[in-house]
Amino acid sequence: MKQYHDLVKNILENANYRPNRTGVDTLSTFSQHYKIDLQEGFPLLTTKDMSGYRWNSLIHELLWYFSGEEHIKNLREHTKIWDAWADEEGLLPTAYGRFWRRYPIPEDEDLLEGEWWPTNTDEWIEKAKEQYSLSEEEIRDGISQWINEEEDGRKTFDQIQYVIDTLNGEHPYRSKNSRRLIINAWHPANAAVSKLPPCHFTWVLNVQDGKLNTHLTQRSGDTALGIPFNIAAYALITKIIAKQTDLEPGEFSHTIVDSHIYCGKGERGEWYSENLEDLKEKISEASERQDYLEIKEWIDESAPEQEENYDHVPGLLEQVSREPKERPSMNLPEKSIEDLEYEDFELEGYTPHDGLKFSVAE
Repeated sequence: MKQYHDLVKNILENANYRPNRTGVDTLSTFSQHYKIDLQEGFPLLTTKDMSGYRWNSLIHELLWYFSGEEHIKNLREHTKIWDAWADEEGLLPTAYGRFWRRYPIPEDEDLLEGEWWPTNTDEWIEKAKEQYSLSEEEIRDGISQWINEEEDGRKTFDQIQYVIDTLNGEHPYRSKNSRRLIINAWHPANAAVSKLPPCHFTWVLNVQDGKLNTHLTQRSGDTALGIPFNIAAYALITKIIAKQTDLEPGEFSHTIVDSHIYCGKGERGEWYSENLEDLKEKISEASERQDYLEIKEWIDESAPEQEENYDHVPGLLEQVSREPKERPSMNLPEKSIEDLEYEDFELEGYTPHDGLKFSVAE
């Protein structure tokens, strides 16, 4: 897919060398952005194989998000993708779906003066009755469908259901033209102490010309391993919500604040610091696919050996040397989000190049 290849080349051509908390160094840039037209097929990368275990992990992770669970006990049965960041009991301090489907609502002494929340709406309801010509019962019924009553009595808010109801016109004062369709996985107090705060932390839905578009903002993006999953997952999310709301999927737009490529530990990573300007010049001069393989060969011959494949640069150079193939198609049934199962995701026409191995920096 051209947008992904352009992202890789842009990072390498404009990179800064940056050590980080993982101990695996990166080549990093600030604020990358691209858009993908979902009408042109499902954007699962074809220049490396993402089928098999990778596809299995992607779908089960997405279903886990939609479940709203704050633990990985069920997810572990299908993939180990989150094991490194959960505690011994399987609890994950920052579970995306837990905030998507069960965002905490402050109550009682936790409320600040003057705040309006769905559980504290009397004054707001009086104003809404006048503004929207709705009865109090209609307004309260609209609000109640987004409120979850937790086992301990606390109240949480279902952001996904709120968006679907709004797009379906079932929100008492919103419509498909709303500019407030925002899903947020970032809780500042939680993120301050979490082992791994959300990377893809907020997304906005927007309808234009009958098509549902999604914009994802990501604070940090592992270009080789994470970004391909993010592209596919949010394309799927867009298609799923479009199915629920009688819309066509439109575009997926993606902003990555810290866009980085891991380049190895110790001497291997430091080699990039010493040779970064040469690398950037070679990338800027490359015009043919073979040129990227020659840059890969230069790195393989010049850089210190590494035990594991924490250096993602050579693999990505091989990937951008490959010709993208036709995008596959993705078929989904007419089902609610709660009823979707792994078998419902039918990928057709996927004929990728061979897989590439990249080690995870934890």
